[in-house]
Amino acid sequence: MSTTPTVVALSGNPRPGSRTRAVAERVAARVADDLDAGEPAVIDLAEVAEEIFSPEHPRADAASATVSGARVLIVATPTYKATYTGLLKSFLDLYGNNGLAGVVAVPLQVAGNPAHLLAAEVHLRPLLVELGAEVPTRALVLTEAQLPELDAVIDAWLEANGAALRGAAARRERSLA
Repeated sequence: MSTTPTVVALSGNPRPGSRTRAVAERVAARVADDLDAGEPAVIDLAEVAEEIFSPEHPRADAASATVSGARVLIVATPTYKATYTGLLKSFLDLYGNNGLAGVVAVPLQVAGNPAHLLAAEVHLRPLLVELGAEVPTRALVLTEAQLPELDAVIDAWLEANGAALRGAAARRERSLA
């Protein structure tokens, strides 16, 4: 039996303890509740950033193993230059082809401007799919103006996407058994 948490939140914001991390934690907690999956794990890439380009990166490797073993992975990033952060991309570059094979991933993006609402669909989703992740739902993208209503935004997203997410998570669990 795996010791990897069922739901893992991955925050790609280069600022430690960022608002992106807080949103990712909240989404992961709500998804874990919906899946009856226990406590989610949170990986804040800001905490391992200095290792990512080093020849040896034991904490980043441990984070990588947790991410690739997740049943459901919430991949969170703020919008940087109309896409995801370089830190997130650099971390995901540590994986080989299909390094996230079978992981059910949810792209999550916090946008400062409504003009960036498709950024997660156009940029982050293809990256996750390229790594072998299954992305069965639309991305969860919210603007900074929506942050005070975060629970309502998550509720609406789960209402629209929960069935697909639960189905994909069940398939992942069966594949790990």
